[in-house]
Amino acid sequence: MGDVKGFLKHGRKHHGNQPPEERVRHYQEFMVLLPEAELRTQGARCMDCGIPFCHTGCPLGNIIPDWNDLVYRGQWREALDRLHSTNNFPEFTGRVCPAPCENACVLGINEDPVAIKEIEMTIADRGFSEGWIVPEPPLERTGKKVAVIGSGPAGLAAAQQLNRAGHTVTVYERADRPGGLLMYGIPDFKLEKAKVQRRVKQMEAEGVTFRCNADVGGNVSAKKLKEEHDAVLICAGSTAPRDLPIPGRNLKGVYFAMEFLPQQNKRNQGDQLPAETSIMATGKDVIIIGGGDTGSDCTGTSNRHGAKSVTQFELLPQPPDLGYFPRAKDRPTHSPWPYWTMMLRTSSSHEEGCDRKFSILTKEFRGDEAGNLKSLVCCTIEWYQENGQQKFREVPGSEQEMPCQLALLAMGFVGPEKKGAIAELGLELDPRGNIKCDAEYRTTVPGVYAAGDARRGQSLVVWAIHEGREAARAVDKHLMGVTHLPSTHAGDFAAR
Repeated sequence: MGDVKGFLKHGRKHHGNQPPEERVRHYQEFMVLLPEAELRTQGARCMDCGIPFCHTGCPLGNIIPDWNDLVYRGQWREALDRLHSTNNFPEFTGRVCPAPCENACVLGINEDPVAIKEIEMTIADRGFSEGWIVPEPPLERTGKKVAVIGSGPAGLAAAQQLNRAGHTVTVYERADRPGGLLMYGIPDFKLEKAKVQRRVKQMEAEGVTFRCNADVGGNVSAKKLKEEHDAVLICAGSTAPRDLPIPGRNLKGVYFAMEFLPQQNKRNQGDQLPAETSIMATGKDVIIIGGGDTGSDCTGTSNRHGAKSVTQFELLPQPPDLGYFPRAKDRPTHSPWPYWTMMLRTSSSHEEGCDRKFSILTKEFRGDEAGNLKSLVCCTIEWYQENGQQKFREVPGSEQEMPCQLALLAMGFVGPEKKGAIAELGLELDPRGNIKCDAEYRTTVPGVYAAGDARRGQSLVVWAIHEGREAARAVDKHLMGVTHLPSTHAGDFAAR
């Protein structure tokens, strides 16, 4: 701890953004970053609190106080090494993670927390700009072959760890480019795809093989894959979307969010999409059903398309508006410090223009004679408890019809897709519909492992990286009898 009074002398500062009217004209990242001197000052706010609760907030157990202090001292290379010891891809989490570490920051009890997320992102970006991040191939090979199914954050993390352990790793991706959710789920204005591609290139230089357009359980046999490899790790994500089976669901103009968002990612990569399958929000009244991050991404993309209006529905009641960083005394009793606070959060996409409605139930889609969506019928609901369960009922007289030519379903995901590899291998599922695994990430089929959203359900990128790293340890131990790969469990510093 270089400045023992840093948290007393300096207030929190973090990056700014381009004005909304400017950033909606393009799809690039729009952050206005802090200068190095200010970031070092922000690192000095880390208060050597004795018990760093930021560790418990971070699924990766990032050693946050260490690299905050190293940044304050100007030791950026050492900060990068400390950051990489627990996180394969800090430039991803520094951009798209909601920062539960900041929510758990001890300074956040009665002040604004340390700007952990921005410091993390800047360390990683500087590592690339300075040429410090280079391929790290293993010194020798074990002769073992591992197949990783899926190249999202869990698959990438697992593949890199297993390759560095000396195994020969092949990643199978059904899309035409590696990256999974990072490539075709998150908009470019939140994570530019060149940042994903440079990590893929690093991994290729380390010896990882990527096979795209390879749908395991489809055009690639899952059983044959298992026969040809010493272990198979499924990191296929939670990609089965929750549907809304109401009248008019089959109208043209009603789509899942993940039919809409990847198309713009492809356009930004220079792909030409057939006009008959292209989904655009231009000039339309857009209603997004679902109030989470995916819905917010649909909002930002629709505004960039030039939508006539954008409205986002949420079935649940509006959470309390507690400001940007609520103090411990202001947090709800059911989500106190240092836990993730249930509160109203306004994203940068919401700032660009969006009418947010809470406690709204969609009842029917209505179309014209040609089968095109023209409106939807919704109503206000009220929530109540019955026998300890939360239920809702329609508010009498609240039904209304709203113009809508594009409806996007962003209501979350119900688990991995059951057809394909899961069905072919005969994997058992847990009660939630995810791949059933034991504590060592082993499925019910010997030699087959699972990690990430396919195992734990829809979650965060940072959790996916955690799962990928831990599953890699399990696979390595299975193949070699012992593993020297580091653990991501918070507090397990000896393994690092």
